[in-house]
Amino acid sequence: MQKSVNIGMIGAGMIGQRSHLAHFVEIENCRVLALAELRPELGRLVCRKFGIPKLYSTHTELLDDPDIEAVVVVTRRHATGPIVLDALRSGHHVLSEKPMAHTQAQAERLVSAQPAGKRYAIGYMKRHDTGVARGKVVLDSLRRSGELGQIVLVRAWCFGGDTGVGNHGFVMTDEVRPDGIELWPIAPDWIPDSRHEEYAAFLNVNIHMLNLLRYMFDATPAVSCTKFTPSQGRVVTFDFGAFPCVFEMAEVASPDWHEGIEILFERGRLRVALPPPLLEMASASVELERGEPVWQTIRPSGPRSTAFRVQAEAFIDDILQQREPIASAADSLEDLVLAESIWQNALETT
Repeated sequence: MQKSVNIGMIGAGMIGQRSHLAHFVEIENCRVLALAELRPELGRLVCRKFGIPKLYSTHTELLDDPDIEAVVVVTRRHATGPIVLDALRSGHHVLSEKPMAHTQAQAERLVSAQPAGKRYAIGYMKRHDTGVARGKVVLDSLRRSGELGQIVLVRAWCFGGDTGVGNHGFVMTDEVRPDGIELWPIAPDWIPDSRHEEYAAFLNVNIHMLNLLRYMFDATPAVSCTKFTPSQGRVVTFDFGAFPCVFEMAEVASPDWHEGIEILFERGRLRVALPPPLLEMASASVELERGEPVWQTIRPSGPRSTAFRVQAEAFIDDILQQREPIASAADSLEDLVLAESIWQNALETT
């Protein structure tokens, strides 16, 4: 018989249910055996909806369950670090939502607690998007062959809009979360207190693109300059060594989702446009324009999928095959290093 992995879910909010539980319960070699949820009525409703046999009122009770091999942590962002630390110290495989922490120091503490032989992955589901995977294959091929010349400029953008969440796939109650759980600071202490919430919001949305840029180019860039405005319009210029990259950010009301990466070569252009993050069965679109011998546009195609589903399957396979996750915690620590570098530059120039 094929081995199964016994999963415990910590946190049962909308994202936990719709983007994680809904997929893990359908994976053949995975059994969701337990849920830990601070809100008792919500916990009961979610266990009933997804057929979860055990309900715990705290994550520590779930971690003491000898049947649980791995946990998926989807809680309030500033509660994630302490919970993950407990899970790692108790010897579990872990998948947690992004950001893994709010500071480089917090992330280093978590990475250092990872037990030997255990998988620790971060929920950068956009690395698992099948369109992104196609785009990276094309990009790697073009960089190896040099057929379009050198990269001259990279543009990345995230202007937000409709996330595609819809109003189905999850249950909710009006219960208030109880106080008393451990929370970590939401920003480094060198950032002014008045801007902590701004920094946390920046991480929550834009760390996806920081992670994706690092993934696409297999490198962490240096920060050249930043421009943050009071209206939340932001521009960051990166230096990848051989080429510059401009990352444009803004929060705008829109019925569409606007996020992507465009790579400009001497004789062509590759564009990867991301779908709304919570839209089901939607993958990034890939468009390649070649300038020689005849200007033409190519759109590599493939089956659509839900990135969260691919991510869940990959986490189970990582455990069973004892392989490093595509978005490991050790790699994801670099996102916090980059984010802090951006903010250090922004504060120095304002």
